[in-house]
Amino acid sequence: MEAERHEAQDDQDGTRFWREEREEGAVYNAYLKRVTYLSQARLEDETSREFSHLMWETQKLRVIKAGTLPRLVEALATVRGELDSSYMNVFLATYRTFATPLQLLQAVVDRYRTLRSQNKEGKSELCEQQQKTLKCVLSVWLDTYPEDFRESPDYPCLTLLESFARELIPDSDLATRAKQRISKYKEEDSGNAAENIEFRFSICDEVDHMIDADVPKPLSFMDISPRTFAEQLTFRDAELFKKVVPHHCLGAVWGRRDKKGGKEAPSVQATIEQFNRVSLRVIATILKNRELKTSSRAKILQRWINIAQELRELKNFSSLRAILSGLQSHPVYRLRKCWAAVPKDMVVLFEELSDIFSGENNQINSRELLMKEATAKFPDLDSQNKTLKRKNLQKRRSWIDNGTVQGTVPYLGTFLTDLTMLDTAMSDVTEDGLINFEKRRREFEVLAQLRLLQSAAQIYTLQCEPRFWTWFNSVRTYTDTESHEMSCAIEPPSESVAKIKKKSASLGHKPSKYEGAPSAARLGFFCGAEERNSISSIPDTIAASIGPLVNMSHSSSTSSVLSSDSDTPTPFKSSDACVIRVSMDSADPSSDAKTHVYKSIMLNNTDHTHTVIEKILEKYSLEDRPDRFCLLQILPDGELLIPERANVFYALNNSVDLNFVIRQRSEHESLKDKKKGRRKLKKLSL
Repeated sequence: MEAERHEAQDDQDGTRFWREEREEGAVYNAYLKRVTYLSQARLEDETSREFSHLMWETQKLRVIKAGTLPRLVEALATVRGELDSSYMNVFLATYRTFATPLQLLQAVVDRYRTLRSQNKEGKSELCEQQQKTLKCVLSVWLDTYPEDFRESPDYPCLTLLESFARELIPDSDLATRAKQRISKYKEEDSGNAAENIEFRFSICDEVDHMIDADVPKPLSFMDISPRTFAEQLTFRDAELFKKVVPHHCLGAVWGRRDKKGGKEAPSVQATIEQFNRVSLRVIATILKNRELKTSSRAKILQRWINIAQELRELKNFSSLRAILSGLQSHPVYRLRKCWAAVPKDMVVLFEELSDIFSGENNQINSRELLMKEATAKFPDLDSQNKTLKRKNLQKRRSWIDNGTVQGTVPYLGTFLTDLTMLDTAMSDVTEDGLINFEKRRREFEVLAQLRLLQSAAQIYTLQCEPRFWTWFNSVRTYTDTESHEMSCAIEPPSESVAKIKKKSASLGHKPSKYEGAPSAARLGFFCGAEERNSISSIPDTIAASIGPLVNMSHSSSTSSVLSSDSDTPTPFKSSDACVIRVSMDSADPSSDAKTHVYKSIMLNNTDHTHTVIEKILEKYSLEDRPDRFCLLQILPDGELLIPERANVFYALNNSVDLNFVIRQRSEHESLKDKKKGRRKLKKLSL
């Protein structure tokens, strides 16, 4: 893989990889680049014999591959002292995975002081240029990532920056800007505190006011047009997506959310919560009225499909997937009579929309579509159905005639998946203990796509409609248990349906029309848990990645991809390692286990059962003895118990998805006894 990347770089900018160079605290990739100096016309005018025939020469370029924090800071300036802008962009976007803002600022200050002392020793020109570069980096950092400096109540970074700039860079405005930023943040924080003061009021006065007021009639689901519904969801999704801080999506940052109560990535958390709110309301509106006629319930299904199509036209892939997740959830998808009453063209539309997020080939359909339409003026709709195809052509002509321009809201889970898998597949540090900066470059490629789409989301000109959100927030949602019971009350399960349910519950199964429901793994952010108290952890369930983005190691090559919900399992596996999805099964109601949240770990070909269990416990931040647990692989028709002293890499069944669970041994034995008891009762009844 490393060789392939070097070859690609040769083609792109005329550079050729030469060798790897090591110094104390740093590793570099050295490249040779052909540099053209002068045109032939100018060469003829040159009087100097030394350059009269020199049209080009080969220069050596060094790109840092790994290093300590001080050496990474040094690399912000080139050998000539100039700013390496591309490196700076990657560095500032990803440094939080290996340093805090205060640690980085201190490293920059220390580097500046070192250059200042060297300058006094006579190395003036180069040192002065490097100092200018560091001043530029600090200025860009302060402007581009202001949230890094907002650490109330003491604001240590801004305080350090102000004192440093006042002492060593008196001719710069950095000290003034830092001081102004402190004053601004303190004022905003005090204002926010005042807004949080609770006001007491008279209930009687409020009731009288409500009676006298002309209150509009509350909306119902069928009162809201599909277009209005889609526009309001897009309005909210776009606002949330524009506020997403890209580095919150990094696997290392996102992975710390469980330990810090989600405070590490609040902008991502908000997007996920909105996704789940939409999915839950899809289920609730379909199931809430048990007495509803089948034809009426089918109309609700049809309305949601129409809303999904409107979202497709608005290029809102987030709520589009949320609605499809709700429609594909087991309590809804199992309603065979209801789906049978949906018009055929609507079913075709539903299937075509679902195909956008097909798990085949690492969700290649949704990825290609997103990149194709990211900055397009309007969507490129297509359909196999002649009627739908004709309607789409009419809409396209209308958009062209009216000069319609739509923004784009992606499904954020795709980016979280790629970054989580990168974080899992590539180590943070090298064997020498140096920060692996090649990993950060790969992560930045994903963040750059995210930033591009955030600029596209700015195009929307939608307005908020309070009445819609009053209705939306008033809809009661249900747990999985409640939804299943309501669904069974509407259409009681038969023996044949029970078999279908068992079949469709297996991971990797893609449902066809009326064939049960897809597994929770297909639903993106949607949680297939009894209670939804940890929905925010769901992005770890999608163990997939863009093939070229993931390296198993620095020198190994792989083109494999892992899709948790593809029809044919394609495990991310090389000859010496693979990525597996793991979860915990526990009776502890306070743990993540009851949410069946999957996370990803790297499995090496030397890992035995106790080592894998240790990794899983560490992933869930649990301190316990590995010998108290057993490891099982989840199969479509049951579970495979991995022997206590087995090499897991060779003991697993690689013909199915690599999904594992650890369970306390006492609970596992209890479950086995219960199953034996049920089998005995069944034999007796026969």
